[in-house]
Amino acid sequence: MERVSVSTAVIAVRRTVSLERRVVLGSLLVVLGLLDALVFGPFSHGDAVFTFTLTGAKVSVPNLTLAAGPVSEGLGAGTVVLGLVYTGLNLSKIPRRLVAGACLFAFVVAFLCWSDAGRISLPFVALLATTMTSSIPLILGALSGCLCERSAVINVAIEGQLLFGAFGAAIVASAFGNLWLGLLFGALCGGLIALLLGLFALRYRVDQIILGIVLNVFAAGLTGYLYDAALVPYQNRLNSPATFNPIKLPLLGDIPILGPVLFDSTIFLYITYVIIALVQIGLFSTRWGLRVRAVGEHPEAADTVGINVIATRWRNVILGGLCAGIGGAYLTIGSVGSFGKGMSSGQGFIALAAMIFGRWTPLGAVGAALLFGFSTALANILGTIGAPIPSDILLMLPYVATIVAVSGLVGRGRMPKADGQPYVKA
Repeated sequence: MERVSVSTAVIAVRRTVSLERRVVLGSLLVVLGLLDALVFGPFSHGDAVFTFTLTGAKVSVPNLTLAAGPVSEGLGAGTVVLGLVYTGLNLSKIPRRLVAGACLFAFVVAFLCWSDAGRISLPFVALLATTMTSSIPLILGALSGCLCERSAVINVAIEGQLLFGAFGAAIVASAFGNLWLGLLFGALCGGLIALLLGLFALRYRVDQIILGIVLNVFAAGLTGYLYDAALVPYQNRLNSPATFNPIKLPLLGDIPILGPVLFDSTIFLYITYVIIALVQIGLFSTRWGLRVRAVGEHPEAADTVGINVIATRWRNVILGGLCAGIGGAYLTIGSVGSFGKGMSSGQGFIALAAMIFGRWTPLGAVGAALLFGFSTALANILGTIGAPIPSDILLMLPYVATIVAVSGLVGRGRMPKADGQPYVKA
């Protein structure tokens, strides 16, 4: 009887928590709908024009013209209804996500209509293309976090791995005039920070969260010192690398809308595709992935069946560091063409939040990273068309989304059971 009473109490608490979260999120969706209908709609004057064809494209797609005010008001009304449905009905997981996704999409469309109404047309394809490129370091950083935490090692040092990778890639590509060598060295620099993470976390069993923060400070301090001591006085020799040129894939690059976004970019985007596939398939469709997940969930049981827990964690930490190092290399030889102090700008922490937002799954983390990348791209694009909102406010969006994701407002995923726990063999 006592066990039954305890079980009943636990179920009641879970239902209460679920109802509370449903009310909070449903209310948030209603607020988004009211913003669409009462702010974006009445203050939108004229039509919003979205262009879907880049200059020089072989296939032309007609522009989309929307009456900004009525469209925003209609989307707002629909969002309010969906928010009330979300609150009132105990929907299952998939319908709940579809409702939330539809409301978020409606909010973005209404916001774009308000931003673009009566101004020059909004280059939608350029917005998506910028989203993809802006998301590369976030995606690779999030995948680094997945690789580490699936084996139960918390990787807060993604920021330092990105920064050190960017630094190493810039120096080597400048000194030797070889971009591929710079890319390789950038990956190795990320792996070097991961090596320190593994050394102190796995060998000396240091608290992994504190260790990650210390490694981030170490990377920022060391690269900042070397930047002042070597890169500034020898700018032309050590900090002026070339950048990879875009590679347009035959036929695929000419597909309307999707071609310029997915198949006309630098080698970094194609490398990212490969890494996403390898991590997703590796973790969930191979013996290696099964062992990694076993180590992350129950290392004692994994050890009893002959899996080397420490070696498995070492491999994943190093692989994660290499992934983040490639993301860091993109910041210099894939983007701006030079290294600057603190140029990772918190993207490692955003990547960590994307992994949490994606519930410790590779594809979920990629989706969250794309969402954060979209907000950055949106700030850049709206700044060029003279939108009625300061770009600095828009640049805050990825960090606001990070706080929301980490706070658990969008729902709490279950981290690997042994995450962050040192393993001591009995």
